[in-house]
Amino acid sequence: MPPPVNGPVGPLERGLAVLRELTRLAAHEGRTTVRPGDLVRGTGLARSVVDRVVGTLEQLGYVTLDGRDIGLAVRLMELGNAYLAASGLPAALGPFAERLADGLDESVSVAVPDGGGVRFVVQVTRRRTMSLAFRIGDLLPAERCSPGALFAAEWSGADWAAWRARRAEDPLDTAFPAVPPRHRPAFGEDFEARVKEAARDGWAVDDQLIEPGLVAVSVPVRDASGRIVCAVNVVSHTSRHDVDSLRAAVLGPLGAELPAMEAALTARRPRPAAWGVSVASGVSGVSVASVAGDSGTAVGEDPARMAKRELGAGFLQSLARGLAVLRALGGGMAPGLVGAGPGGGRGGGMTLSAVAEATGLARATARRSLLTLVELGYAEADGRAFRPLPRVLELGYAPLAELGFTDIAQPHMRELVRTVHESASLAVLDGGDIRYIARVPTVRIMSVNITIGTRFPAYATSMGRVLLAGLDADARAAHLAGVRPEPLTRHTVTDVAELARVVERAAEEGHALVDQELEEGLRSLAVPVRDARRRVVAALNVATHAGRGTAESARGELLPALRATAARIEADLATASAHHALGAGERVGA
Repeated sequence: MPPPVNGPVGPLERGLAVLRELTRLAAHEGRTTVRPGDLVRGTGLARSVVDRVVGTLEQLGYVTLDGRDIGLAVRLMELGNAYLAASGLPAALGPFAERLADGLDESVSVAVPDGGGVRFVVQVTRRRTMSLAFRIGDLLPAERCSPGALFAAEWSGADWAAWRARRAEDPLDTAFPAVPPRHRPAFGEDFEARVKEAARDGWAVDDQLIEPGLVAVSVPVRDASGRIVCAVNVVSHTSRHDVDSLRAAVLGPLGAELPAMEAALTARRPRPAAWGVSVASGVSGVSVASVAGDSGTAVGEDPARMAKRELGAGFLQSLARGLAVLRALGGGMAPGLVGAGPGGGRGGGMTLSAVAEATGLARATARRSLLTLVELGYAEADGRAFRPLPRVLELGYAPLAELGFTDIAQPHMRELVRTVHESASLAVLDGGDIRYIARVPTVRIMSVNITIGTRFPAYATSMGRVLLAGLDADARAAHLAGVRPEPLTRHTVTDVAELARVVERAAEEGHALVDQELEEGLRSLAVPVRDARRRVVAALNVATHAGRGTAESARGELLPALRATAARIEADLATASAHHALGAGERVGA
């Protein structure tokens, strides 16, 4: 890592150090939360500095605080998404990876070079008992994977010198939490021989270099100049293939797809709409434009200065500005060729003026942040253009990419329960029933007792009616045509025509309230949860006892909080799934 940057941008460097340490603890030790003391020990920063950095990151929505416990927030993935958007690789090569994975019935990934390592940016996995899949953002040593041999074939003398220095400093690969550490140092001559073979053959193999039982074959994807942009990697297990049979099985299909993949990389694409990355975007209590939408530029005043005035001396303007600049670089894919380079795919980049305009910062302020990001290895400068680099993915992306739908929803549900003091649940439609996939109970003498996996008939529940309302007209009519409602209580709607009207009203109003139709004394209110394509994929509800007020009072008291919580879940879902499917947890609509 380059030496520290002195001056007013120091808080940006310190903020990135804290995010790296949070990621290391999450990835290396599997810790979902850490304490401030852990960050002090890991970064060498003073406790007061760590507290200010964490406070600013929490205001920006990048970390979560629960008492003294600090965790990574899904919104932090915005930074990695900026790199993935600017590289264009997931959009260009994701469909090819999916088609190859389906055809070969093996896991397929796309990797880019990152210094002396290899970082994954696309992953399509086959779910098996015996499988090994890397996460988006994971970093592997170049010498322990097949893409590394391909990339090293284009290394300069300085690149090889840096690689040898890293091997001497860390012979057991302890700095790479994504791979099992070595038990003893390995010599590098074998890697150099494999690099020469890869340059000669045009493909490379991994014969159990990472872990016993894992085999892989990689081919390079090149730009119009012939330089390697990335590598497509097919992974299997020795229970299915040895390295020779895998090579025989996949090289033909990979070779057949390569021309189209390279054409997809070199195709001209329009610049995306301006992101409007306001410096204070997402800061609690600060009225600024959202990340997606209008320009977010505060007229006549720096947004970070506005945030600092409102949030106090603990808010670090330079950190907020620097992260806004990093986010803004995600809008830098201009028309033109996607070429080779340390960014793993060059787009047009963004000029200093474009970054300043997108963030609402003065040119001098934006320039200081950009130069700091370049010096720390998170961006590169090519003439007048700046681009994010794959190293951005080390900022929490890999552990957050593992999160499933329920993992994302649970923190927001806990906050909802703390706000309304009632139990909250999340359910999906499963045939004619709803199925509970997440639940946060509240502590009361008399409370609603429901467990994960519980099923209820959709017609008699608030979540069921919201989910039915989210179906298209034909699917909704077909579902209701097959319903034979039973009177579960004396309040249950059993007339199908009336039930259809109730569901239609739920669709119009965006919520459903069920008062003692499932069980006497039980009242529940539900709202839809939508994915990034605005499809209703789940329902969120709050359940309460009917004796705690009228139905209308419950609607007035609970609906605003329910809607706000659903909106926060939806925002995180959109961020987490921007460039790949959700992680291994409960999937949306599963």
